[in-house]
Amino acid sequence: MTPPVHLAAQLAVNVLDAQSLLAAFGVLGVGVVLFAETGLLVGFFLPGDSLLFTAGLLCTGTADHGVKLSLGPLLVAAAVGALAGSQVGYLLGRKAGGALLARSRSARLHEGAKRAEELLERYGHAKAIVLARFVPVVRTVLNPMAGALDVPVRTFTLWQVVGGLVWSVGLTLAGYALGSSIPNVDRYLLPMVAVIVAVSLIPLAAEVLRSRRAARAKGARG
Repeated sequence: MTPPVHLAAQLAVNVLDAQSLLAAFGVLGVGVVLFAETGLLVGFFLPGDSLLFTAGLLCTGTADHGVKLSLGPLLVAAAVGALAGSQVGYLLGRKAGGALLARSRSARLHEGAKRAEELLERYGHAKAIVLARFVPVVRTVLNPMAGALDVPVRTFTLWQVVGGLVWSVGLTLAGYALGSSIPNVDRYLLPMVAVIVAVSLIPLAAEVLRSRRAARAKGARG
């Protein structure tokens, strides 16, 4: 039976705070959160990037938070949650089309859907599916959008696996590597998470810049 104090701590968890989620649910929580963020539209607000990085850091045992995670199970949980969530989101999109988004009143969610559709149209299926993993909200809505827009199942599955593994495993290992090499790294956790999130946006920014340059060059020739 779960002790009342421990149960109360779990019920009081802050779902927007990576450290709070990890302290309450551990490795299992990582898989569940990533599944919800990438597979269910209601999970668009969850902190996937910071959760992965912080979880990797806590595997080193150097952070003074009373939480110690195992790297192997963490990598498995992160990968399974991210990949399964995306596939479920895609299947929901194929069945429900735009009805899921139409029922939502969240302006942030609708903006993310617009950006997801633009990514698919501008960069093609493969690049868009991989790049979307690194953009909060967009990684949530692109999966059902891909299903609703009839992106081929094989194409979606291949590239969501590639992007999902790079994102989930990459951010986790980045946290682990920094936690292993920097003493008392938890003192700098918040700014480091901000840097990781910013770095994760570099691939998308590079694609946007390259696309604009190509458009300008085409216009100059025309």
